[in-house]
Amino acid sequence: MLELRPTCEHCNKALPPTSTEARICSYECTFCADCVDRVLADVCPNCGGGFAPRPIRPARNWKGGNHLGKDPAGTTVRHRPVDPAAHALFSEPIRGLRPEQR
Repeated sequence: MLELRPTCEHCNKALPPTSTEARICSYECTFCADCVDRVLADVCPNCGGGFAPRPIRPARNWKGGNHLGKDPAGTTVRHRPVDPAAHALFSEPIRGLRPEQR
């Protein structure tokens, strides 16, 4: 299951489990929508992949014990601000490619 990391790796903005602003790559690197759009240009600084909205884990047990109470969100903060200049150099050759083409 997804770890549901608690903050944006770049700006450290809180991203609680109910946040519709959380974006993740396929490795669960977690950033806020603003950083993905304005700083990262939809290129993960850790793997080069694209981002998708992070799903919301149900707070209530609707079926089979699959809910936030049983499987709580992660608490480990991974605050690793991205150097915009270094990211621009890294992402320049791939940011024009759609994520499925990278």
